[in-house]
Formats: sequence, structure tokens, C-alpha cells
Amino acid sequence: MSAEEKVSKEQAYGADQIQVLEGLEAVRKRPGMYIGTTSERGLHHLVWEIVDNSIDEALAGYCDKIQIIIEKDNSITVIDNGRGIPVDIQKKTGKPALEVIMTVLHAGGKFGGDSYKVSGGLHGVGASVVNALSSSLDVYVHRDGNIYYLGFEKGVPQGKIETVGETDITGTKTQFKPDAEIFTESTEFNFDLLEQRVRELAFLNKGVTVSLEDKRTDAEPVAFHYEGGISSYVEFINRNREVLHEPFYSESEDEQIIVEVAIQYNDGFASNIYSFANNIHTYEGGSHESGFKSGLTRVINDYARKNNMFKESDPNLKR
Repeated sequence: MSAEEKVSKEQAYGADQIQVLEGLEAVRKRPGMYIGTTSERGLHHLVWEIVDNSIDEALAGYCDKIQIIIEKDNSITVIDNGRGIPVDIQKKTGKPALEVIMTVLHAGGKFGGDSYKVSGGLHGVGASVVNALSSSLDVYVHRDGNIYYLGFEKGVPQGKIETVGETDITGTKTQFKPDAEIFTESTEFNFDLLEQRVRELAFLNKGVTVSLEDKRTDAEPVAFHYEGGISSYVEFINRNREVLHEPFYSESEDEQIIVEVAIQYNDGFASNIYSFANNIHTYEGGSHESGFKSGLTRVINDYARKNNMFKESDPNLKR
């Protein structure tokens, strides 16, 4: 074989080089595309994808209690008292909705209809991605008077949905163990990292109790519940500063967009603005944050002008 023929063969690109990944294979092959990284940050991201589903139930008005448990074997259990994941047959696939949600990307109640008007997470891929990246995952659904169970290994159902008991409550319990083949750096969860986000979620969802328990230690569980919501959040942020007033809070809705704002000035010179969209911290800001800054600056300037706090020659304050 000549050198030219050898190069041509090595560079051949045809139908045989096209791969089709079925089901959740793509997630296991390229996990970083879905959770960003398989380091510690990606590991903890799995927890929030399951918790976000419970938070969505809270935002819809059906859930007010969420439990997160780090088990002794370093698996995670998330329990909520929402409506429970549907278990009836999904017409398009002919499979139970629970199986579809846990095994099909972009399957869920967040793409239209009235199930969720507000939601966070990866919008329909969160639960299935967690399932794909876990060595085992078990789901117990309390719904319609029954307890339903379905187990998975590396994203693959281990049988069919079973009815394993009766119940007089509703909700979903999900337990998963991250796959050490994927998370090669570590599969050990950091309690402090989880606690920080749990507290934040409780601030952002007033009236919802979010608890965290670590069964690897003898420490007591911690639970967070704030009727004041983000007003309590700014008080917490300012806890070590001298504040100038009680928090100002406002909530408004326009065309199904709900906005909450809480402001409390302290004796410092630096401003701290924490903006969120659907419980997701928008670290880099966005139109919602820049619009807020512009609006606040305009109102302060207007007030100062009307009350002769500026001289006519004084320029307006800038944001």
C-alpha cells in the first residue's frame, strides 16, 4: 500500500464513522455536556437536579417540605410531599410516565401546558441525567393511595413499576448513588456545600421547609424555613453589618412573570446584588439585573430632584 493510499484510508469519512448513541448512552459518554464537569461541582450538581424537581412542585403550590439525606454509603435521598411523579402510561411512548421521565432526555412537564408555569434545572433532562450517571437509582412514588417503586442501574430500568404498599400521603422519594466510573475524582459529598445551597433555596421559596441530614456523622439534621423569603435573605446577608432600615420588599406579577425584590442598605460603601431567575443564581447578571439597577437609579434621581436634594447644576447619580 502506497503512502497516499494509507493516508486516504486513515482519513476515510463515511457512514461507518457515524455513531448513533441510544437512550442515555450520550450522557454517560459525554457527561460534561450535561452537568458541566465530573469534578466535585458536577457531583453536587446531581443533587440539585433532583431537588429542583421538588422545588418546581413547591413553586406550583403542591409541596412545602423537602428532605435531603446523605446516606452512610454516600448515596443521596431526596424526599418531597408534592403530587408524586405520574405513573400512568404516557401515550406517545406507551411506557409509564415515571420510566419516561427517568430514561428519556427532554421528557417532563416543563415544556408547555399547566403543570409547571415556573421551573428551574435542566428543563426536562435533569432526572434522566442523574439516573444515567448513577450506579443505582431508586424511585418511590406516593400517589393515588399507593406506593409505586421502580429501580435503575446506570440508567437502565431493572424491571417494571411495582406497587409495594399503600399510603395516605403524596410525594416522591428518590435515592441515587453516583457512579464512580464517571466521577473518578470523588463520589463523596460535602455537607457544607450542600448546606449553603439548601439555606439559599429556603430563602428563595418562602414557606417551604428544606432540611439536610448527614447519616455519615452524629450531627443533628438542619432545617431551614423562612416566612420572610428574600427579605429574610437580605437580613442574613447583612447580619454582620449595621443596617440603616428594615428590609424593603415588593412583589409584582405581569403577564405571568413574577418579580420579587428585597432591599436593605447598610453602613458599607460596596453594593451587593444577588439576582436569581427561577431559583438559579444568575452570577453574571442579565437584563433583569441591569433593568433593576436602571429603574432604582431613575427613581432615586427623580425623588432627589423633586425634593430639591440636588442643585440644578448637579448631575444625576449614575448606576
